[in-house]
Order: sequence, then C-alpha cells, then structure tokens
Amino acid sequence: MADSDTDEKLPIRLLHDRVLVRNDGAEGERRSTAGIVIPATASMGRRLAWATAVGVGPHVRSIVTGDRVLFDPDDRSEVELHGRQYVLLRERDVHAVAAQRVENDSTGLYL
Repeated sequence: MADSDTDEKLPIRLLHDRVLVRNDGAEGERRSTAGIVIPATASMGRRLAWATAVGVGPHVRSIVTGDRVLFDPDDRSEVELHGRQYVLLRERDVHAVAAQRVENDSTGLYL
C-alpha cells in the first residue's frame, strides 16, 4: 500500500498533447480599466482566461513551459498537485500563446 506522503513527491510527466497550466489571477473580484470593482457574482458573457504553462507533453508543438496561454475556463479539468490547483488542457483547447519568442507577424498554428 502506498503512503500518501510518498505519492505527493512523485515526479509528473504529461503525456501526448496535454498542457498543465496555473491560473494567473484569482477568480474573485476584478477591476475595470477605469478602476471600477466588478464583483465575482456579476454576470458576464463567455470570458476567456490567461494562465501560465507549467508543464507540456511531448507532442505539444507551439507551447513551452513559462508561456502565457489563453483558454476557455468552462472547458477545463482541474487537478491538485502538491497542494496547488492547476488546469489540465489539450493543446487544441488553447486559443493563443503570449511569449517573447512569438513573432509579431506570426499567425500561429491553429487559426
């Protein structure tokens, strides 16, 4: 029988086209550009979210660890690793990548 302390310290390798991301901001209150506080309970249309890639699978072609990615938070699978919350995505579920290595005139792979 495995000890739960041992399980928490095991290294993790993502498979196929999976991307593990950590949300950049809290899902609570937000501020508009004018400084108005928008409560977490405010109804908004479909809103995409930014996160930081902390791990990528071997078949991911356009994302590397440390990139900021844009994804739909309604289509996510949450996972807890070592006491922290992460989101597990497929590369095709990522809408955009923001990184220093991305060229300004590049259209990307999935448009």
